[in-house]
Amino acid sequence: MINALTNLGIAFLAGFFAPLGAVCVLPLYPGFLSYLANKVSTKDSQKQIIYLGLVVTFGVILSMFIVGLLFTAIFSASLTNAISIISPIAFGILGIISILLIFNIDIGRFFPKAHAPVLKNPYLSALIFGLFFGAIVLPCNPAALVVLFALSTSVSSFIINLLNFIFFGFGMALPLLILAIISGAASKQVIGFLTTYKRSINIIAGLIMLVISIYYLVFVFKIFG
Repeated sequence: MINALTNLGIAFLAGFFAPLGAVCVLPLYPGFLSYLANKVSTKDSQKQIIYLGLVVTFGVILSMFIVGLLFTAIFSASLTNAISIISPIAFGILGIISILLIFNIDIGRFFPKAHAPVLKNPYLSALIFGLFFGAIVLPCNPAALVVLFALSTSVSSFIINLLNFIFFGFGMALPLLILAIISGAASKQVIGFLTTYKRSINIIAGLIMLVISIYYLVFVFKIFG
C-alpha cells in the first residue's frame, strides 16, 4: 500500500514537472488561450480563458487516462511475468536520463516536434490541445514521461498502473490550470522565472530523478544487493 502511494505521489510530481521543464512550449500557452478567447464572442476574456483552461485540463487528464488504459491493458499481463527484468532496465534508463539532465545535455532534440491542430471551435481546439499536450511537451521535456513509464513497469496491478497515469495527468494539467486562472501579467512573470532558472530547475529535477532511480534499483529491486 505504501509503495503504491509512493508511486502515485511520484507520478503526480513527474506530471507537475513536465510542463514546468518545457520552457520551449510553456510560454506559448497563455497566448494560445488568449487567441482562443478572442474567438469567443464575449467581453469578459479572462473568464473565457479560465473556461478554456479547464477544457485543456480535462483534455490532458483524459489523454493520460486513455494512454494509461491502453498501456495497462496491453502490458499488464506480460509485466506480471517480466517485471523483475523490465523494471530495473526502466529505472536504469531513468538514472541515465537524470544524469543527462543534470549535465544539461538536451535529449529533447532527438524527438520529433508535435503540434496540436487549431480548429474553428475554440473549446474544441482547447480540448484537442489538452489531448495532444503530452506529445507537445515530450520533445522539450521527455524526462518526466520516462519517470511515468518507469513507475508503470514497477507494478503489475491494473488499477495502480492506471492511477499512475491519471495522477500524472493531474500533475501535468495543474500548472496549465494555474496559468489560465492567474492574470496575463502574472503568467508572464511565472514563465519568465521558469525560463531564467531553467538550468537550476533541471538540476534539481535531475537529482530528484536520480535519487528515485537509485532507490528503486537498490531498495526495491535489490540490483546491488
